Amino acid sequence: MEKKISVLEASIAENKACLKRTPTEVWRDSRNPYDRNRQDKAPVGLKNVGNTCWFSAVIQSLFNLLEFRRLVLNYKASITCSRFTPKPKGKVTGCFSLVNYPDSMGNNVTEFILTGLSQNEQVQQLCFFLFLLFYMILMTGNFFIVMTIQRSPNLNSPMYFFLSFLSFVDICYSSVTAPKLIIDFQAKVKRISFVGCMVQLFCVHLFGCTEIFILTVMAYDRYVAICKPLRYTTIMDWKVCSILVLTCWLGGFVHSFIQTILTVQLPFCGPNLIDHYFCDVHPLLKLACTDTYAVGLIVVANSGMISLSCFVILVGSYTVILLSFKTRSSEGRHKALSTCASHITVVILFFVPCLFIYLRPSTTFTEDKMVAVFYTIITPMLNPMIYTLRNMEVKNAMKRLWLGRNRRYPDVKLNGVGTA
Repeated sequence: MEKKISVLEASIAENKACLKRTPTEVWRDSRNPYDRNRQDKAPVGLKNVGNTCWFSAVIQSLFNLLEFRRLVLNYKASITCSRFTPKPKGKVTGCFSLVNYPDSMGNNVTEFILTGLSQNEQVQQLCFFLFLLFYMILMTGNFFIVMTIQRSPNLNSPMYFFLSFLSFVDICYSSVTAPKLIIDFQAKVKRISFVGCMVQLFCVHLFGCTEIFILTVMAYDRYVAICKPLRYTTIMDWKVCSILVLTCWLGGFVHSFIQTILTVQLPFCGPNLIDHYFCDVHPLLKLACTDTYAVGLIVVANSGMISLSCFVILVGSYTVILLSFKTRSSEGRHKALSTCASHITVVILFFVPCLFIYLRPSTTFTEDKMVAVFYTIITPMLNPMIYTLRNMEVKNAMKRLWLGRNRRYPDVKLNGVGTA
């Protein structure tokens, strides 16, 4: 007991001696408390140099503020230049500088780091060759669809007009994310600049939303062709088709512009690690140094409601089409059903993942990356196979155009419905 009292008395005397040091005197003790030897392993505390209680009270009061708390927890000094972890003193100093100069909050992050699909090197090497194969199949199949429809006079119905635009959008949509993903499989640090991230965000939503609208227009085209065959050529003339395609692009642009403006104005003060393989709204909202509840609601109302409303329209259209089969002959029913089956398959593969991602509050899950692969790469890759394997007109046109055969293949149409 006497030894412990003597140890404490010595510690108090040392603290008093330290308080009497002059401003120019060097602090002789190590900053690490564990480097200061004590007898009998007595506990070591911080040296009281004054004002610590006042500062602690101020920090605790400020920490009750949401903005300040997120600023402290997320602050990371010199994100793109520093190669070391900032010390607590640097974090607090940086946070107070941002409080004094809030206009600089949005300039702290100049680049983002993507986690990618996997951190395992062997898995990344396997994914590199797998997704490279996927992308080559995607580009080749959709390119053949576009060129075959454009150069085949027999494929001049509105259905193939919309199909060629769908393939073109699939090429653009996947090219926004797939090349970057494939290159990042070989990179140790998957970097993307702030500007590049915002451009990628804009393009992803531009082509993604445009594809949603084109699929909806294609469902309307099938509805008119099957349910109103005698009026099909009158209703779906080339002027109407051109207006519908232009409307799809305009709707995708407006949607993407809103998403990008909402995101780019958010302050990003760190960290800069995006748990995804491309820049999307939900992962970026998670990094923002401000309350994103209102922005998250707008994102759900924008992306989620567009996906849901178009999906409901699609389901309603194909339900009416399927019910109309009762009045048709068995041969006509089979041909129309074969055509609609390919459309329904594409709709399910594309819309279900989109609804899972965007029709929910601003939260992220580990499964989001794998789900996003379906609507950014898998579905665009499968579209040419789905639309051509069951469509004799497209297969015959490809044989004539690309294989150079002279044999004539019958091209049978059923009021624009197509054959299977």
